[in-house]
Amino acid sequence: MARVIIRSLNKKFDGVHAVKDVNLEIHDKEFVVLVGPSGCGKTTTLRMVAGLESITSGEILIGDRVVNELPPMDRDIAMVFQNYALYPHMSVYDNMAFGLKMRGFDRIEIANRVQVAAEILGIQEQLQRKPRQLSGGQRQRVALGRAIVRHPQVFLFDEPLSNLDAKLRIQMRVEIKKIHVRLGTTAIYVTHDQVEAMTLGDRVVVMKDGVVQQVGEPLELYNEPANRFVAGFIGSPAMNFATVEVANADGALWARHEGIRIKLPARIADRLRRYLGEKVTLGIRPEDLRVASSSDTADLSFDSVVEVIEKLGSEILLDVKVGPNTMVAAVEPTVKAKIHDRLRLALDPDRLYFFDGTSQAAI
Repeated sequence: MARVIIRSLNKKFDGVHAVKDVNLEIHDKEFVVLVGPSGCGKTTTLRMVAGLESITSGEILIGDRVVNELPPMDRDIAMVFQNYALYPHMSVYDNMAFGLKMRGFDRIEIANRVQVAAEILGIQEQLQRKPRQLSGGQRQRVALGRAIVRHPQVFLFDEPLSNLDAKLRIQMRVEIKKIHVRLGTTAIYVTHDQVEAMTLGDRVVVMKDGVVQQVGEPLELYNEPANRFVAGFIGSPAMNFATVEVANADGALWARHEGIRIKLPARIADRLRRYLGEKVTLGIRPEDLRVASSSDTADLSFDSVVEVIEKLGSEILLDVKVGPNTMVAAVEPTVKAKIHDRLRLALDPDRLYFFDGTSQAAI
């Protein structure tokens, strides 16, 4: 079994608590992505799994072995780095074969493994070239190939696509996913890009300030965020937030603030009744806002003023002012709007999110 179990993992640097009580079980053949902003502890966690960083406290198991004290070469892992880490004086073939030579594999076995990896990655024609003769995407494929030939129990990826341009990142995301499906090896992938996390991960681990905020499948995180941080981090463009007061009027509960007055559906009202008279955070995703029509009621819409227009082809992003709040609405490309136009925006009442004003936990 190539599962990875992390128990009560902690890391401190000179008094800075970088990773705080991380508990995680990664199943055999699962692709798990650690995602979060810079400094959240995701790379440090990965490096502790790899053996490149010492553990302050806690336990890491790879397969059925506790690996806390094992050096990286004995953990049966292979790591792909952001900067490729290729030997410039060696050919592609020798770069891919180097680790196997150091471990004493015979020449025939090395040649077979390198050839198979090259075919998987489509770099058969580059085996005799030097890294300086390759594009960024080709170099990243060589780095992947060097990991593949190891036949490790676990692949570790440390932001491997960060140095590539946007188009190539998309292409390589697809390639990495295909390779994972084909090889069926457990993988842990670190990124700050939530789009990468959502498209690659079987499960996604969202971290902030060294603490795991939520673990779940991509759509689970998108549809059921545990707190305001996860809600704002997962999804592009990011969720809109506004502080509103929960009020009782006309026999119903309302979320209201300057420029906003929304009648809450019964399902949401039941959850918010204990917050009556208090302030909570309202969350609305840009894709759940649209230009209101004559059939939209006043209690599920609000006025806005257009400040910025971003025409993306498949959709238009409108940065609008709603009272003192700035929001983004992702609307149909057929919408005709100009800067300073007044637009009435309607929302989907079943797609509203609310968060506790103090703890920021989802309500």
